Amino acid sequence: MEDSKIIELYLKRDESAIGETRNKYDNYCFAIARNILNNQQDCEETLSDTYLAAWNAIPPHHPLNLATFIGKICRRLSLNRWRHLSAEKRGGGTVTVSIDELAECIPDERSLRKNLKQELLAETIDQFLSELKTEERKVFVCRYWYFDSIEDISRRFLFSQSKTKMMLKRTRDRLKDYLIKEGVLE
Repeated sequence: MEDSKIIELYLKRDESAIGETRNKYDNYCFAIARNILNNQQDCEETLSDTYLAAWNAIPPHHPLNLATFIGKICRRLSLNRWRHLSAEKRGGGTVTVSIDELAECIPDERSLRKNLKQELLAETIDQFLSELKTEERKVFVCRYWYFDSIEDISRRFLFSQSKTKMMLKRTRDRLKDYLIKEGVLE
């Protein structure tokens, strides 16, 4: 079913919208959750929460891109569950490694200028990403949005793991320089 028809079902409060969303986006959302949680049961619970959150969000929201909308919900819920599960002990999974890698170039709230809002940071990063070559942007997004492993990214783009690591390192370095140039980092 087309996304516009699924969104119409949500807007009409037709419960079949959840089933149609699940049919179309279950694999996509499961991949997002799996990369973050790495646990079948946690992934399944997160998917259920994702579809409920979509039901509660549409309306009032009217997403232009249902895949992105559902993916963002799933990612946010997966990260929240991951934080909850790792509150007692910090694991060494892909999420932790990816977040640690980005910590080199993304400022924490204490180091942001006081008048800088999170939206401006997001806009600045979006602008940086738009200036990257398509391949670099895709690799960066796979690693830091979807939390794909280096191995998975290398396989997907037919790169060696060392090339993937180097590409990510250079992109992070360029992002840091860009944030400094734009006045986001001091």
